[in-house]
Amino acid sequence: MAEAKPEELDELVHELAARTRGVRRRSLRLMAWRFTVLLSYATKRFIDIVGSGVGMLVLSPVFLGIAAAVKLSSPGPVFFSQTRVGRYGRHFRFWKFRSMRTDAEACKAALMAQNESKDGVIFKMKDDPRITRVGRFLRRTSLDELPQLWNVFIGDMSLVGPRPPVPSEVAQYTLEDRKRLDVIPGITCLWQIKGRSEIPFHEQVRLDKEYIMAGGFWKDVAILMKTVPAIIGGKGAY
Repeated sequence: MAEAKPEELDELVHELAARTRGVRRRSLRLMAWRFTVLLSYATKRFIDIVGSGVGMLVLSPVFLGIAAAVKLSSPGPVFFSQTRVGRYGRHFRFWKFRSMRTDAEACKAALMAQNESKDGVIFKMKDDPRITRVGRFLRRTSLDELPQLWNVFIGDMSLVGPRPPVPSEVAQYTLEDRKRLDVIPGITCLWQIKGRSEIPFHEQVRLDKEYIMAGGFWKDVAILMKTVPAIIGGKGAY
């Protein structure tokens, strides 16, 4: 077997060195990307914990007032809980102040023909007879959503993110729709500040994917700042 010439050995050494440098650069870029992702998640989680914790503390008198109004206005529990689908398809217990009669789910089948959602994936009805008088006010002002601060505090949800769907809705998702489950769901999102229930399902999906692709700290801040005027305006709240 012929021995390699010195110049061939030098060329091989240079090639191996170049490959090693390339591997190191790719490794460093991967480490930097992972660090950025972890830092972003940690920052968002920190804000969620502080924001939800302070929110529950400051709004505790409001919680008590709403609880009393719900209890006195109609028979049944103060809170309504439901299974929702979170990040990566994980199920969790979702909380709201009860805004409907206790037999709401049983009556839903009889109302399906009056579903005003054009896409048919979600159920929306502007004059839903199942909603109580107090519940209508809570929905219009989004006060029924306040218990979700607890969901945020324990990590099931975030302050900002796509709204968590029910399992029956997810069962009708296309592969494209399932991209909504790539992030932690939130209390408020892009379509919540652009028209809430008036936004058709396919547009909700598009806006959620837009948020996922371009989301970040300042995007979340902007959405949170626009949420209060959207609630006051009441557009699409029913």
